[in-house]
Amino acid sequence: MTPAELADSIVAAVRDAVAGGELDVPVPTTVTIERPRQPEHGDYASPVAMQLAKAARRPPRQVAELLAARLRTNPGVAEVEVAGPGFLNIRLAGAALGGIAQAVVRGGAAYGRATTPRGLRVNLEFVSANPTGPVTLASTRWASVGDALARVLAAAGYEVGTEYYVNDAGVQVERFGASILAALRGEPAPENGYHGAYVAEIATRVVAANPGLEQLVAGSGGQVADEKALAVCARDGVEMMLAEIRSTLAGFGVEFDLWKSERSLHEAGELTAAIEELRAKGHVFDADGAVWLRTTDFGDDKDRALVKSDGHPTYFCADAAYYRDKRRRGFDRLCYLLGADHHGYIGRLRAIAACFGDDPEQTLDVIIGQLVTLSRGGVAVKMSKRAGTFLTLHDLVDAVGVDAARYSLVRASMDSSLDLDLDVIARQTNDNPVFYVQYAHARISSLIRNAAALGLATSADPAFDVEAVDVSLLTHQREVELLGALGELPRVIESAAALRAPHRIARYLEELAGTYHRFYDSCRVLPQGDEEATALTAARLLLVEATRVVLANGLHLLGVGAPERM
Repeated sequence: MTPAELADSIVAAVRDAVAGGELDVPVPTTVTIERPRQPEHGDYASPVAMQLAKAARRPPRQVAELLAARLRTNPGVAEVEVAGPGFLNIRLAGAALGGIAQAVVRGGAAYGRATTPRGLRVNLEFVSANPTGPVTLASTRWASVGDALARVLAAAGYEVGTEYYVNDAGVQVERFGASILAALRGEPAPENGYHGAYVAEIATRVVAANPGLEQLVAGSGGQVADEKALAVCARDGVEMMLAEIRSTLAGFGVEFDLWKSERSLHEAGELTAAIEELRAKGHVFDADGAVWLRTTDFGDDKDRALVKSDGHPTYFCADAAYYRDKRRRGFDRLCYLLGADHHGYIGRLRAIAACFGDDPEQTLDVIIGQLVTLSRGGVAVKMSKRAGTFLTLHDLVDAVGVDAARYSLVRASMDSSLDLDLDVIARQTNDNPVFYVQYAHARISSLIRNAAALGLATSADPAFDVEAVDVSLLTHQREVELLGALGELPRVIESAAALRAPHRIARYLEELAGTYHRFYDSCRVLPQGDEEATALTAARLLLVEATRVVLANGLHLLGVGAPERM
């Protein structure tokens, strides 16, 4: 019996009590199931009686006793105790607890995932770095976390659309073009321009793609030639840089459903349409020759300009148009994953949502991630050979590989800064979390191969009958602990999705790996010497395979490989 099945049993007990006239409460669709910290308190606990007591107009313990009496008739439940103010402490029957292993193997790659869609569409925007340079180390963290969060949300039953917002309009594009043009002329980058060897590389490629550019670069045509050369450098430079960003992220295992161009919003008249809609809703006013959005009505610290006095739209105007565009494409909830320097965007985006008539609590999530730094042996790694002034995704991957990079970046909460020691995360020892988890999977895969070599039935055999295994034999304390841990994956996925916290998956996997290693050290799985395989051997092999499935499923949610050999 999985925790979800136990929750269904408790809901059924409430429903029966209501039908029998013992309780007068709304029947919940689901209830909370927890694992007690102390094993002597049972396999699972639920506070459902305390949650229903007010509606029932009865003391929580009295409600708990009513539900406990009904649960005790369930053949999968061995014991129910009412504890404290009204907790239900539940111990499952041996076969019911062992049934978790059967459910995991039966579910395979689908185990842990929601069985029914939620009917909610979530738009997840992350990375969205300007196409004016390589993917930085900070953006690498957003790539790892964002992709993992998209996978977790999908596993929890949401329909997820991922987007990269391409800032291909505005001052930064002009500066990038000017920097490329300066590199072609052998001049220093302009003030506030872009530096690093990559600028010279892009400049060389721009010239190769535009044979007539050299004459314009020479500047013999005066201002017109300069403007043409600048336009070509900006246009092609951004396209080439964006192509490199796409390739870099794909190599990191990150793909986007949509690369949304800011320029396309301008060209399609979306900014004007957004202003008109906001004006019709009464939130736009004109002052000092500019057009403003009255965001202070919705908690922003000041009103925001939509169009400057020179007639040019602001970045904020594009943000408003982009929000409107996402909502018009049918997304129910918009999730933005932004860097530490974007904290001020929270109030602005919430105000935009409110001005369009939405409740920000229902339609908007803004997640602010903190910075990441690299060190080696305690000494900071400060400079990229190619970028010159900042570290890149390539720097990290070249040092430790994709799996170690992705796992190390996602295992910490986004609201905490992160210092990665390259020596630690490249090390193949148990103090390296990604190795610890991947090694558990590889160790199990080796055990299963050895079992097959001994002629023992495993799930790799198409004729293997999961239901025929006597899982009631799994009664050792370490077996019970491992079964309980395996049953937690659906709840962990649900929690990670609800809190937008994929690092919870990583921490769960590390705990599971530790639980498995303790089980393996205490419970011999394969027969040795002339020993015959027994029913307990088959049960433990099923438990081992279930652990492999959960480790693989969890690693997949993080975009990390589950190696069979290490």
